[in-house]
Amino acid sequence: MSRPFFPAMDHVHMAHALRLAERGLHTTQPNPRVGCVIARGETVLGAGWHQRAGEPHAEIFALREAGEAARGATAYVTLEPCAHFGRTPPCADALIAAGVGRVVIAHEDPFDKVAGAGIEKLRAAGIGVQVGLMRDAAHELNIGFFSRIQRGRPWVRVKLAMSLDGRTALADGSSKWITGDAARADVQRWRGRASAILSASGTVLADDPRLTVRLPGDERFVPPLRAILDTRLRTPVGAHVLDDAAPTVLFHAESAPVLPHLADIQRAVIREDDGGGLDLRATLHWLAQRDANEVHVEAGPALCGALLAAGLADELLVYIAPVLLGHTARPMLTLPPLDDMASRWKLDTIDRRQVGDDTRLRLRPTVQRRSAEVDR
Repeated sequence: MSRPFFPAMDHVHMAHALRLAERGLHTTQPNPRVGCVIARGETVLGAGWHQRAGEPHAEIFALREAGEAARGATAYVTLEPCAHFGRTPPCADALIAAGVGRVVIAHEDPFDKVAGAGIEKLRAAGIGVQVGLMRDAAHELNIGFFSRIQRGRPWVRVKLAMSLDGRTALADGSSKWITGDAARADVQRWRGRASAILSASGTVLADDPRLTVRLPGDERFVPPLRAILDTRLRTPVGAHVLDDAAPTVLFHAESAPVLPHLADIQRAVIREDDGGGLDLRATLHWLAQRDANEVHVEAGPALCGALLAAGLADELLVYIAPVLLGHTARPMLTLPPLDDMASRWKLDTIDRRQVGDDTRLRLRPTVQRRSAEVDR
């Protein structure tokens, strides 16, 4: 099948819509990030983006701004307009009522209540619809949403901070701070776009992290759930993850005793795996069932390595500091031994950039990436 032709101005307006969608990066959870531009020729008549779940969608903001000028114009939308009544009315109906003449869509919506129904509704109303302009960029923007809907689990991003010799902490566990201020501020933005921050009781006991989001200014965001793997419920009284700065859930084994200070904390029983730890797939499924799109992992080498070894780490977010910690320091990941070089872990570099004095790499396991593509 030949790809549809899109004039140069279509690319300009869709790029604009994608930039608008990015403005909802930290605020739309669990909804996808969506932008919309209504234009006639080179002239933008209206523009908007989905800002928060339960509030108007991108198309509605753009139509309000365009007013009567929307009649006969082209709407550029980064995700298929919804066709069902949810917390807001269908956007496909709003576009039809406004009399737009054409709709250009970057990507279909995989959600079962949309899944092509929005496109069909627009075409049935006599509106010309084209799909696929900047599809990859639209998919990347909502990679967690697509993962949850199509694979039944969130997109898992594992954050690691290491020295040039691949170490994450000294032998005594000291790790503050390997990276600089700029890298730590960058981590906050990645935390902010996640639905949940996943860690383990070992990290809680060693570092007492807050696992909250601290973004500059008054930017609105949905505080990510703090998800702690705590098989035997060892999280102590006064731990920061038990405060009211963000919601917390403790995942534990059925046999774990519930101590009084944990009685009012949300808990979830997860079956144990063969090694006596919690089943990671079941944990991610629990999160997906509660609308988690992206999971940001900040934990020790055991959990991070286990996720990678199980094929559950979709992306590594690695900060490399220009320092050396020596051979007695702790490794970045704990992975099973390899039989030969042919079975080594292969990673694709998605992005490489300098963040202050540190280097940030975004890496995706090659095999896992291909598996995700098959799932799509």
